[in-house]
Amino acid sequence: MTGIDSENRPPAPSAGGAGSEPQLHPHINRGVAYVSLALAVALVIGVLAGAKFFFDRVALQPVSMTELPSPKAGSAECAQLVDALPTSLADHRRAELAEPAPAGAAAWQSSSTERVTLRCGVDAPAQYNEYSPTEEVGGTRWLRVDDATPGSTMTTWYSVDRDPVVAVTSDEAGLNGHDPRAELDLSALPQAQLRPAPAPLSDLASGPAEGCSALMADLPGTVAEGFERLGADRVGAADTAVWVAEGREPIVVRCGVADPENYEPGIQLYQVNDVTWFEDTTLANGTTSATWFALGRGAVVAANLPQAEGNEAVTTLSEAIARSLPER
Repeated sequence: MTGIDSENRPPAPSAGGAGSEPQLHPHINRGVAYVSLALAVALVIGVLAGAKFFFDRVALQPVSMTELPSPKAGSAECAQLVDALPTSLADHRRAELAEPAPAGAAAWQSSSTERVTLRCGVDAPAQYNEYSPTEEVGGTRWLRVDDATPGSTMTTWYSVDRDPVVAVTSDEAGLNGHDPRAELDLSALPQAQLRPAPAPLSDLASGPAEGCSALMADLPGTVAEGFERLGADRVGAADTAVWVAEGREPIVVRCGVADPENYEPGIQLYQVNDVTWFEDTTLANGTTSATWFALGRGAVVAANLPQAEGNEAVTTLSEAIARSLPER
């Protein structure tokens, strides 16, 4: 019997001679390796330093801000506020404004996409009405208005208890997890409560209200994602329901209004879950809401719907109207 260590053992390599392969014994030059390592580290440092230099230059570039309707931007109160603003905000450095620089304005930035701007003396926002939710931050009460453009994260906060009005604007990249309102001191501005716009739909004439009580009782706590219904004591109007969400215009429903003034035979109508709707596309100045009218029922129902939430809200409202209001 043959063993592994005898006949099957591979031949030992020869020490030399014809046909033998030379043995390789690499010798590493440590000096060359150290030089290569030092060059690589220097290259990385150079790249980082260059990137920092580039971003520092971008951050120090003057910020262009266009002129906007700001009737009190040139006031002494706004000038004093701008002079007292901090040198950093939301981890951004105070930036110089490009000429011609609008009065009452300031900006902070870290790059061309990371920026917070402030304007003093602006007009009160058209979105501010009796149902708008506000929040007190940093000793000031603010109204949040989100950009309704799909995909946009831009937000503007307006002070609603100061005169002149201050607006602070940024997007998610510019906020960087911070709330710039908490870092601003507006206590030097006179306190003055802004007068909100009339409640949506409050200017519509009244009409038959058959079944409206049943509809109000049947309406859900939410009609679109993020919108919560206000209590009757907060609404203060008969046969009216209101849903609010921070940053967005309220959804308002009023049952028992007169036939819509802009409706005429042959105009386009929408059928949603057995309910016929007419959309009045005349948008209020500065808002994105339209007024919808549910027709062909015992009572005409009007709905103030922000553009972004219109489809979801109309579907939910149609289900409740079909259940609660009899057809004519």
